[in-house]
Amino acid sequence: MSAAAQDAAAPPPLTGGALVLGTLALSLATFMNVLDTSIANVSLPAIAGDLGVSPHQGTWVITSFGVANAISVPLTGWLTQRFGAVRLFTGSILLFVLTSWLCGFAPSLGWLVAFRVMQGLVAGPMIPLSQTLLLSSYPRSKAGTALAMWSMTTLVAPVVGPLLGGWITDNIAWPWIFYINVPVGLAAAAATWALYRKRETPTRKLPIDGIGLALLVVWVGALQIMLDKGKELDWFHSGLIVVLALVALVGFLFFLAWELTEKHPVVDLRLFGRRDFALGTATLSVAYCLFFGNVVLLPLWLQQWMGYTATAAGMALAPVGLMAIVLSPWVGRNVTRFDPRAMATGSFLLFALILWMRAQFTTQTDLWHILLPTLIQGAALALFFIPLQSIIMSGLSPDRMPAASGLSNFARITAGAMGTSIATTLWDDRATLHHAHLVEQMGGPGQPQTADAWTRLAAAGLSPEQIAVQLNRLVDQQAFTRAVDDVFFGSAVLFLLLIGLVWFTRRPARGAAVDAGGAH
Repeated sequence: MSAAAQDAAAPPPLTGGALVLGTLALSLATFMNVLDTSIANVSLPAIAGDLGVSPHQGTWVITSFGVANAISVPLTGWLTQRFGAVRLFTGSILLFVLTSWLCGFAPSLGWLVAFRVMQGLVAGPMIPLSQTLLLSSYPRSKAGTALAMWSMTTLVAPVVGPLLGGWITDNIAWPWIFYINVPVGLAAAAATWALYRKRETPTRKLPIDGIGLALLVVWVGALQIMLDKGKELDWFHSGLIVVLALVALVGFLFFLAWELTEKHPVVDLRLFGRRDFALGTATLSVAYCLFFGNVVLLPLWLQQWMGYTATAAGMALAPVGLMAIVLSPWVGRNVTRFDPRAMATGSFLLFALILWMRAQFTTQTDLWHILLPTLIQGAALALFFIPLQSIIMSGLSPDRMPAASGLSNFARITAGAMGTSIATTLWDDRATLHHAHLVEQMGGPGQPQTADAWTRLAAAGLSPEQIAVQLNRLVDQQAFTRAVDDVFFGSAVLFLLLIGLVWFTRRPARGAAVDAGGAH
């Protein structure tokens, strides 16, 4: 079908109050979903203690959701064709509300993990479809504005999650990190159904690609568990991690071969045959890997080595949303006027600057110097997500957009999981190296500086064992601070290298940065 015919058959864009309410409902659903990927992180000690398990066992609360979510996101395209975007999205929200409620009532870790798996599975289509439905709500010329609204919720929620989760756990109780989804989800589902039920997308009966689905579950499940548990199990020194890596690799190769030859694939990998989709998704994924890895690392360093509480660390990260909220609407309005590749370049230059500033952190760095790069990062985020999404979606027909959104979001979410694992592992490895160098420089108690510190601590009434512990803590603090600086600096260099990759994509046609955006 031609673009003109598709436009003629599509429902008109929403206007006035319906547009505002539709944008709010879709954004709330997205925010609730993304929030749940990070809100439980700071609540793990409370959850583990309450359910009578170790903190290590408690991490399955995070892993189970991540694995199930990663499996279901790329299925969005197939499910949308089978059931329709509006029915699937509304159904996903309602099931997400139900599973959230069950998570809060879970009497044991086994039940909580089982409910988190269900929650992750039903959450998968929500983010890609919120993007698709939002684009269909706006005129094509305003597609950038639609993406701006969507990206704000997607990028701000991971930062707000730990802050909100910490406050709820400290002041109410951990089940409420799940219960808060119930009223939000019901409101979002009611508004979505009221506004969009007459704007349902065409459906068709498709055969179930059972083999493709089974291979997807195997390789994605193995990869996600490997990424979540790798650091805890010392990576490839663990037999389990080696087995998971082999299963993920072999499963992926079989999945690739099967899906590219299957007539009705469960995931439309042929989208990667489009240069802009392939390179845009690769750029977005690597950039999100770097961004998310550093988002996880900064509060860990602040809490473990700078004496910040969970709430204080969250507050130090909270200003990232300010500039993003202010600038995103401007970027959305102008992404069709300016070259999105230039906008993405500006974002990567800002990210490089921010991470270089963070690479100068010391154990004496005050709150203002921690907040300043965080404030600037909001501008980098506004320029990062919208232009790259416009490149990825450019030139796609409406019927392929749910599949494209699902696939690009799957790549981004998986890259984020990789970023977390890589950043925390590198941080530990570099800290071990710096610790050894610092101890070597200090020498033994006979060295003047060490002897002076030893004498002063002994005069303060500390025993030799306490002095050794205190000095080791100081060395560790310096080592982990130097290590986090190394990760920040390396990430800055990688952001500069990414600039070259984005310029291999084509500039979307002026005024059609997200072609077919309003044609659903």
